Amino acid sequence: MKITGNLQKDADRVNKILSSDDIITFFFYVSDRKAAVIYVDSISDKNALGEYVIRPLSRFNGVFSPETLACAAEVTSVTTGEDTDGLVKEVLSGNPAVMVDGIKGFFSCDLKKFEARAVSEPPLQTVIKGPREGFNESIKTNVSLLRRRIRSENLKIKNLTVGRISRTAVSVVYVSSVADDGLVKDITDRIESIDIDNVPDSSYIAKLICPHEASIFKQMNTAEKPDVVTARIMEGRVAVIVDGSPIVLTAPYLIIEDFQNPEDYYATTFRALLTRWIRFAAVSVAVLLPAFYVASELFHLQFLPLNFLLTIINSIKGIPMAPGFEMFFVLIIFEVLNEASTRMPKYAGMALSVVGALVLGETAVHAGIVSTPAILIMSLSAISLYTVPETVETMSLIRIVMLIIAGAAGGYGIILTIIFILAYLCSLESFGVPILSPYAPNVPADHKDALYVAPLSEMNTRPLSFKQKNKWRFSLAKNAEKKD
Repeated sequence: MKITGNLQKDADRVNKILSSDDIITFFFYVSDRKAAVIYVDSISDKNALGEYVIRPLSRFNGVFSPETLACAAEVTSVTTGEDTDGLVKEVLSGNPAVMVDGIKGFFSCDLKKFEARAVSEPPLQTVIKGPREGFNESIKTNVSLLRRRIRSENLKIKNLTVGRISRTAVSVVYVSSVADDGLVKDITDRIESIDIDNVPDSSYIAKLICPHEASIFKQMNTAEKPDVVTARIMEGRVAVIVDGSPIVLTAPYLIIEDFQNPEDYYATTFRALLTRWIRFAAVSVAVLLPAFYVASELFHLQFLPLNFLLTIINSIKGIPMAPGFEMFFVLIIFEVLNEASTRMPKYAGMALSVVGALVLGETAVHAGIVSTPAILIMSLSAISLYTVPETVETMSLIRIVMLIIAGAAGGYGIILTIIFILAYLCSLESFGVPILSPYAPNVPADHKDALYVAPLSEMNTRPLSFKQKNKWRFSLAKNAEKKD
């Protein structure tokens, strides 16, 4: 609905739409005309509003129009409009809107003032060497952290709004000279097509724009550190930042990314290679060790060394449960302890995770409910699982499935399940890119940053597993000239 120019009528109409106690309408005079500024008390900077908008306008003596009045305000970002809907959107975004009697329009000033958590080290992606800054819940802060690292005109940001009621700000970030235009358009179109009332976190966006929502494997990666996101968008990926979330999404996603740690690129090549192989081995142990233990105990005793077999036999004497049920029981107890330690208050959770686990484990063994090897196997599996925190949700589910199949079909069931999972992953894509790349399909040029970690001087090309405009990171010929 258009603004009529009758200030009292227009102000009453806006106040009727914004009928909330924290919506403030302040009347003042611009020269000899009455004016009104409408703002949200909790998210607008009142001091700046009085100092840089109301005071300069009270001394205004020029031609009355939204454009001239906006120029008179001493603020850098001003928006003009002529309809009530636009004014309401600006006010709810934290931008105070000014109307003057006799003028069929308004202007708004960017004077938002949101309370935000300070930039600090994220809880998951911690490093010994390297930057310790992490994203927070402010989209402006998160964008500024990326701008600080990429000071180029090629860093592009598309601002979108998602959510019919929440109107959550979403930014699509990419490097125009590197990222594929088709990928940027695909992600932008998917976000714009979202029809939902509220977006409280970036995980909503990831679930709504990914083509395989029912899959237990993710199709977008997440990051809490600006240096990680910077590295990914410089490789040709696209980042999605959601206001109110400290987790930034990046796409396309490759499974190999979960085993890459930021510190791999700050430490020596040999150390990075060792730790990456340890992560692969640890995740494999976490998923397969309980299943292989149960399968060997039930179906394949000949696979166990004699001394170890005698130890197990002595340990399981008097245990009332079958090996499969025993391991499943221990697994469920661990999941309960893990969930409780996460949800409980910080210090109580620490006591529960340490003392509670020791007491329960020791008591269960002495009571003859579970055996010592079962506790040992599950503890080793649990510790190994958290060497790669990004895979915990998926791998914990696969571990349960593997355990059930091992108890029912033995080693043959485990092998068939592994083949099925690999076949499924070979068919799964993230925005047109196979997530098992660079191994399925095979991309030899990308092996230098997968299971093998090459020296930085050899990583002169960006990942060829997905499209980008410029595949070269730097020229080896130029480096050779510098050495000469």
